[in-house]
Amino acid sequence: MLKYLDAYTLRARLAPAVIASAPAFSFVALAISWAGLSLSNAIATIGLTILLFALSDLARSRGKQIEPDLFTSLGGKPTITMLRHRDNTFDAPSKDRYLRFLASKLGEAAPTEVDEQRDPAATDRFYDRCGTWLRENTRNTKKFSILFNENVTYGYRRNLYALKWAALILNLAVVVLCIAIVWNVVPAGLWGIIGGSRPNAVFLVAGVHALYIGFAVNRRSLEEAARSYARQLILSCEVFFGKAEAKLNKP
Repeated sequence: MLKYLDAYTLRARLAPAVIASAPAFSFVALAISWAGLSLSNAIATIGLTILLFALSDLARSRGKQIEPDLFTSLGGKPTITMLRHRDNTFDAPSKDRYLRFLASKLGEAAPTEVDEQRDPAATDRFYDRCGTWLRENTRNTKKFSILFNENVTYGYRRNLYALKWAALILNLAVVVLCIAIVWNVVPAGLWGIIGGSRPNAVFLVAGVHALYIGFAVNRRSLEEAARSYARQLILSCEVFFGKAEAKLNKP
C-alpha cells in the first residue's frame, strides 16, 4: 500500500501517525502471538491499519485547524511577514529584488514602504498572493528539493504537534491496560501475553514516547519550521533569476 503514497504523505502525515500510536503498536506486537496466522492476527493487523490511517487523516485536519492560531502568534503567515519592508530576515536590496520579480509575475506594482504603512492590510494581501504564486510554481520536488524538505519538516512537526494530546491519551490508555493485565484485572491469557517481560517492554516504549511527545514536540520547534520553510520559499526566487540569466547568456 505504501508504494502508492507520495513522499510528503509518507513523511509528513503517516510518520506523525506512527509516532503518535507507537505505544499501541508495541502493545499489539507484544500481546499477540505472531507464530502463525490466526483470527487475532488478522484483527490486529486490520485494526492497526485503520488506526494508522485514521490518525493520519486526523493529523492533517487538526494540523490545518491549528495553523490560524500559529500564524497569529507569528504576526501573520511567515511568507507575508518576511516580505514586509520592516522585517529584517532579508537585506533590503535582496527583498526589493524579490518583490519586483514577484510583482512582475502578478502583473502588479510592488508596494513601497509608504504603501505598507498607509494600508498594511492591502500590502499583506499582495504578499500573500506572492506566496501563493511561489507555492504553485515550485511544485517540482526535484528542482526545488531543499524547499520540499523544508515543507516536509514543517508538515511533520505541524501534524505531530496537532496529535500531541491524542498521542498522550492513547499512551495513557495503553499503560492503564497493561497495568490491568499485570494486576490480573484483565486475564493475561485473553490478550495472549506470556511472561512478565512483555508488559515491561510496553511500559518502556510508553515512557520514551511520553517524554518525546511531551518535551520534543512543542510550539517553538513548529514555529521554527514554519519560518524556515517560508524563508526557503522566498529564496526560491533565485532559481528563477538563474533561469532568466541563462536565457540572456545563451548564444
